[in-house]
Amino acid sequence: MNPSVTDTDPAKPSRPSPAGDSLRRQTAPIDLIDAELPQTQCTRCGYDDCRAYAQAIAAGEAAINRCPPGGQEGIERLARLTGQAATALDPTCGSESERSIVWIDEAWCIGCTLCIQACPVDCIVGAPKHMHSVIEAQCTGCELCLPACPVDCIEVASVTPGRSGWQAWSRTEADAARQRYTTRQARQQRLKAEHGERLEAKARHKLDHLKERTQANTPAEVDRKRAVIQAALDRARARRG
Repeated sequence: MNPSVTDTDPAKPSRPSPAGDSLRRQTAPIDLIDAELPQTQCTRCGYDDCRAYAQAIAAGEAAINRCPPGGQEGIERLARLTGQAATALDPTCGSESERSIVWIDEAWCIGCTLCIQACPVDCIVGAPKHMHSVIEAQCTGCELCLPACPVDCIEVASVTPGRSGWQAWSRTEADAARQRYTTRQARQQRLKAEHGERLEAKARHKLDHLKERTQANTPAEVDRKRAVIQAALDRARARRG
């Protein structure tokens, strides 16, 4: 019997797949399942990232055939790990194909930074109003930058002719992609928290100096503004948990 899972996340996928009774059981540890995913973070499985998909599989909430980058070999690996049957790739998630990377046409890039914001593994570099570039060795081919680009200046190219699925990936490459993704997630969470703290400090300062800033207003207006600022502070604290 496979070990039970204790750290699953019940978050719902954006494109849930039907799960029969055979899936409604805990199967294998999340880390082992996650290790059998190529870590493109492409979301084609319908989940926010590879880890979320691994959690859903571990909890028996998702089938193992929803990862196009892993291909049929990936399905078979997950089948051996979880005990689920190795079926064909779910066509609603896409098709197995050669591994690809993206590159940016310098002549058309406007430096909007939207592709940088969309890239889950931090492989696009650049500054606002300056040309952006892709670090090709780190690109996972997730293609999440394509719809983000407002001028359609991002192109896709195959880098593994004749090889797809896990034949186009190595464990080392997948581990490196996972590390870049988790590093980016941690940075975004830190920046979000710091932004919230700055806004809260600004609101608290206004609340502390409300009377001197609103001397010409009526007491009722002062109370109204105080209530508005206090509500903003309460929301900020609630977001921080």
